[in-house]
Amino acid sequence: QVQLGESGGGLVQPGGSLRLSCAASGSRFSIGIMGWYRQAPGKQRELVATIASGGYTTYADSIKGRFTISRDNAKNTVYLQMDSLKPEDTAVYYCKVVLNLNARVYWGQGTQVTVSS
Repeated sequence: QVQLGESGGGLVQPGGSLRLSCAASGSRFSIGIMGWYRQAPGKQRELVATIASGGYTTYADSIKGRFTISRDNAKNTVYLQMDSLKPEDTAVYYCKVVLNLNARVYWGQGTQVTVSS
């Protein structure tokens, strides 16, 4: 069973920065794609960014140029550096990982990000 531990959320003013972290533990198999999703109140969960084990990244158009996803494969950890934050970035951010061998998906518990003055 894979456990995901997220951290780094909080309250920040518009234009500020936050860095989210998500560490995966307990997996017997190597981790493939890691990613971040978010869900704002009253909205569906949406993709923010993903990163493959080799470093290939994808980003939602709404955050391109402001957010950067990265990972440390040795630590099974994925990061999301969020800069130039806007009020519309306010949401619960969820970490997601996919195992290479069997494509099982695991989600983190979510961390709240609030952008407000």
